[in-house]
Amino acid sequence: MDTLAPGTLREFEAAARARLDPAHYDYFAGGAGDEVTLRANEAAFERLTLLPRVLRGGAKLRTGVTLLGCRAAVPVLVAPTAFHRLADPEGERATARAAAAAETIMIVSMAATVAVEDVAAAAPGARLWFQLYLQPDMAFTERLVRRAEAAGCAALVVTVDSPVLGLRDRDRRNGFLDLPPGLYCENMRDGGRVRPVVLSPEITWEHIGLLREMTALPIALKGVLHPADARLALDHGVAALLVSNHGGRQLDAVPAAVDALPEIAAAVGGAVPVLLDGGVRRGTDVLKALALGADAVAVGRPVVWGLAAGGERGAARVLGLLREEIEHALTLCGCTSIHDLGPDMVRVHGAGPGTARVRDPGPDGGPGAAWRSR
Repeated sequence: MDTLAPGTLREFEAAARARLDPAHYDYFAGGAGDEVTLRANEAAFERLTLLPRVLRGGAKLRTGVTLLGCRAAVPVLVAPTAFHRLADPEGERATARAAAAAETIMIVSMAATVAVEDVAAAAPGARLWFQLYLQPDMAFTERLVRRAEAAGCAALVVTVDSPVLGLRDRDRRNGFLDLPPGLYCENMRDGGRVRPVVLSPEITWEHIGLLREMTALPIALKGVLHPADARLALDHGVAALLVSNHGGRQLDAVPAAVDALPEIAAAVGGAVPVLLDGGVRRGTDVLKALALGADAVAVGRPVVWGLAAGGERGAARVLGLLREEIEHALTLCGCTSIHDLGPDMVRVHGAGPGTARVRDPGPDGGPGAAWRSR
């Protein structure tokens, strides 16, 4: 990375665009259809404002979070994104080392260009979860689960918003239909062949039950936008939810992720952790999401931009920038802990304080409150 490194996440995107093959940039940056939802993810954060408190001096800032038994120093996870070797030759190995350096969790994509075993080996001690598209061949799905378990992944993240692939016009215009020669979805190797990733409209809640039977790992669902589905997830023993519209890459017409967040948080009532994935580009965005009911956020594209702009150091710098901005904004909001944030500190379009219900863990944590510990 150049000595004069980008100073914001948006500057990292500009640096990445200058280095990437245009078709590869469009693959990472693009969304479905007219990209209305893609733009809405960021625009929704711009509509939200923070209402700080004053004269509440305190001790050292507390930004850590524990999720599904994994400790992270900051409430920002690396979201699952495919094909990191399009951005840097080291690919997901470099991303994992950057996440380890930031003391946070990386969700390894099933469509990674480095096998989960090699990702784990490249970053000893890294906190890894494994993202999964449930395959109709459940025997193969089980083999994937066993590989993730053996690699030390601490949770499974099942993407549930993809019964078919979104209509991505940029990729169709560019003719980007497959990986370049020499690159593969390494987690899809099975015996002597690389299987295609199958997106099936036949996957149902029954398959979540089958997955629970085959593993003791906690299961999170990624791609939940409707509060009724959030309640169904609780009924099926899901351990966490990621409020996400797939970065605007699936159905172009769904709400921005942060707009859907308060209803999901209210629907689960604190029973499981709720994460937000989509549109985070500043530390202030993280605070807004936490205030509206999220326990952490996940970022995808910004980490890829860092990787493309400067390899492992670039990805680490993106995560470092977010941590610096979170700490700075937390102080200016009169908070010493991310626990201090609440819906009363967020306004929309100059309206009244936000109305999302955020679970109060109680003075001693209370029953079932371990996941909220910071």
